Amino acid sequence: VECYCTHARRAAGQLTSFYDEALAPVGLRVTQFSLLRAVMRLEQPTISALAAATGLDRSTLGRNLRVLQRQGLLLLGPGADERTRVVALTEAGAVVIDAAMPHWRRAQERIEAVVAEESRTRLERLADELQQL
Repeated sequence: VECYCTHARRAAGQLTSFYDEALAPVGLRVTQFSLLRAVMRLEQPTISALAAATGLDRSTLGRNLRVLQRQGLLLLGPGADERTRVVALTEAGAVVIDAAMPHWRRAQERIEAVVAEESRTRLERLADELQQL
């Protein structure tokens, strides 16, 4: 029996490469794009809230946030108390999301053209089920 994790990692790697290539014209990787969109959607979340929403551990999230902060796309600031920090999208971050959206949409459309709707639905269900592990 082949390892389920091996199959999932292979598929995830292919999808990641596909989206990275699609977003390359705006200088983003799909992980960065997803993170920026999560910050936009959550409207200045704490780092803990962003970690929970993205499924990233705090150290991985922190590394990714620092890269986006250096690029001027995010700001990290103090939260309600000394233990929390909030993440805010900069104007440049909003501009890059707007520039990336058509590239992301084309990637989505290409996947929809190649992968049957039933398979996409199964993938979404599988991802939900695996969160229970």
